[in-house]
Amino acid sequence: MNKRVLPVGFILMAFVSGPGVWAQTTDASGDHTAPSYDMKAQSLVDLERVQKKFVDLANALPADKMTWRPSTDSRSFAELFLHVAGERYAILKLMGAAAPEGFDARAFEKTTTDKAKIVDELNKSWEFSKKTIGGMTNADFAKLIPKLGPQANAGDVVYILVADAHEHLGQSIAYARVNGIVPPWTAEAQKKAAEKKPEQK
Repeated sequence: MNKRVLPVGFILMAFVSGPGVWAQTTDASGDHTAPSYDMKAQSLVDLERVQKKFVDLANALPADKMTWRPSTDSRSFAELFLHVAGERYAILKLMGAAAPEGFDARAFEKTTTDKAKIVDELNKSWEFSKKTIGGMTNADFAKLIPKLGPQANAGDVVYILVADAHEHLGQSIAYARVNGIVPPWTAEAQKKAAEKKPEQK
């Protein structure tokens, strides 16, 4: 099984018909008012929150854990974080966004195990994603991409990116938990909850 192709391919199959087609095929109410959901703004908020968690979790890991993997056929921590960074370029390329010069999707996951460099790659790919999505107009979101499906559009590609980010965040959390590492945002919530308990008595 090709570990590099399956996640994007699977998500494409699952979501390529996307929110636009779903709305077209399930709305029997006859309601044609403008949607209240702003996909551009919400996707950026969601992706930024996930990005922060990836970076916080990477920074919380001991450096020697970057090469840990749950099994020989699974990605290591380092490969997983770099996979996340690389897929941002690969997924947004589906709607025409140009990846950085020299980016090699096939080799990218194995370029480094250095924690600082990995965090830097996560930050660079997030800036790329933020700039790409932030520069889209409403018309751009509706732009059809026939190679992905008869009704697929650029908004569907952004939707794929959001779904993929959450998939891999869950994966990274599972990796951390197996190693006895509490995600920083969970540790912070637990700390706040503990501080509130004496006040409630």
